[in-house]
Amino acid sequence: MKWKKWPFVLVGIILLIGIAGSVLVLQRPGTNLVEIVQDGEVLYQFDLLQAEDQIIKVEYSGRVNTIEIKDHQIHMLEAECPDKTCVNAGWLNSAAPIVCLPNHLVIRFTNNSNIVDGVVG
Repeated sequence: MKWKKWPFVLVGIILLIGIAGSVLVLQRPGTNLVEIVQDGEVLYQFDLLQAEDQIIKVEYSGRVNTIEIKDHQIHMLEAECPDKTCVNAGWLNSAAPIVCLPNHLVIRFTNNSNIVDGVVG
């Protein structure tokens, strides 16, 4: 009878390890370096620990995305797109980027250490 329970116990342990690993992967990366990218081109790069509070407007085909950096955090404040998924994503706090597909805009953490605060590409 005991041998029939082992597969379920093993699957349960593997499932718990997978969940724990997923949580660790999706945690905020060990960097404060952020890129704002549009169509594969880096428009801005920031070290959030050094960046001042500011508003950045990025235009694409007549539509504007408004990005806010406040208290060393970044998020999409407003967007001229139909679904506002990027606005509803909230503050960037994990490895998952903030993406505005209609405006081809991505805000993401990066490991690129060769950045200068707020450079326009």
